[in-house]
Order: sequence, then C-alpha cells, then structure tokens
Amino acid sequence: MFIKIKDININYVQYGKGKDVILLHGWGQNIDMMTPIGNRLKNKYRITIIDLPGFGQSEEPTFSWTIYDYYDMLCELIEHLKIKRPTIVGHSFGGRIGIIYAAYKDIDKLVLLAAPFEKTVVNMSILVRMFRWLKKVPIINKLEHVVKKYIGSKDYRLASNIMRQILVNTINEDLTECVKKIECPTLLIWGSNDTVVSLESAKRLEALIKDSGLIVYEGLSHYAYLENIDQTVAILNNFLSNKKE
Repeated sequence: MFIKIKDININYVQYGKGKDVILLHGWGQNIDMMTPIGNRLKNKYRITIIDLPGFGQSEEPTFSWTIYDYYDMLCELIEHLKIKRPTIVGHSFGGRIGIIYAAYKDIDKLVLLAAPFEKTVVNMSILVRMFRWLKKVPIINKLEHVVKKYIGSKDYRLASNIMRQILVNTINEDLTECVKKIECPTLLIWGSNDTVVSLESAKRLEALIKDSGLIVYEGLSHYAYLENIDQTVAILNNFLSNKKE
C-alpha cells in the first residue's frame, strides 16, 4: 500500500489484529528485513512495516532530510492510519527514528535493536562489514536479491547525492537529549560482537533511559535480532504482554 507524505510515495504493509506494533528497518534495508518479526507477531498484534523513504518501494526524499524529517513522516503516517499509542520496534537507523518518536509522543513501549544514538564518524568499511553479515544470517540470506543493490561501498558510490547527504545528516545527529526524555518501558537487544554500534554504546543507552533493560546475545552481530530470531520473538512476546505496574 502507498501513502503520499511530504510529497513522496511511501510504501507500507499492515496485517494482523490487536494492539499496534510498528516495525522500522535499518539503513539500506526494506520491509522484508522486518517481516520475520512481523509474521511471528501477527496473531496477537496489528503489524505495520514501512519502507522508509529512499529504500524498498518508497520514493527518495525530494531534499536532504534529517532524522527529524523521518520522524515527521512517521507522525503523519501514524495519524493517517489512526494508530494510538503503538509499540515501536526499530533496528539501527529505524531505531533512531523510534528514539525521537518515543521522546515526543505517547507510546506504549519501545524496542531498540542495535540502535545508535550518539554522533558517529562515517566509516564506510564498517558499513560494508555490516551488510556482509546478511549473507551469514540463515533467515535472511535468501533475501540477498532484495537488498544487494544497497550493499557495499560500490552501492554507496552509486547512491544518489540526496541519500548520501541524508546518511551524513543522520550520523552527525546526536540524540542524547531525546533519549533522556524517554519514559515508556524500553527494551534493548544487542549482539556482543556488533561492530557497527558497540555494546558499550548500548550500556550508555540503558543508563540514560529510566525504564529500560538490555539483553545481550553473546557472539552475535549488528543483526543479532535476526540471527537469533526465535529467542527475539519469545522475548518480544513477553515484553509486549507485560503491563506496566
């Protein structure tokens, strides 16, 4: 399904019944990267997954967006779909958007999967290593044909100027003050071998969010949530079903 927001067509899927859970993928990814979670939660929750602008079937922004423009887009989409107090689950880049939304909007719960929040230095070799993990994760290596056009330094060089600038804008934005505003129950899931967003960063994130907990998957990568998908879904089911006292 498509919706026009900020003058661009944005693709999303919605299925299942129950309380709303919104899934936000990482940089260079698409809806397919979050469907392993959505498909396992759809019997209990209404799932909404978005192709973030510039990825998948969604159009690129018409100018160089900041992470706050992605937040504005998400606000408008949620309002259009009449979603109230969702749970947001965000991986990496999608987690950045989730952090801002949780800081300024009323949400039920927040799940951050290897989500950076501090200003970082561009390191394309790290991005290449991050995407190479895709081929090593059994549940998503079959999706290589879907994501390969976003993988590696060559694809970065071939990316549009707008998307390159958006990447630079994103990693230059420090979200520490937003993190401090988050009051909803928050779950952090990280791989101990994440070379993109370090475990030390996860621990700092946990310390800044009042009601949060960190789960570490030993020996796993930036895609830990997919590398251990069964445990991830079991944890999510437990976290989402627990009511805040």
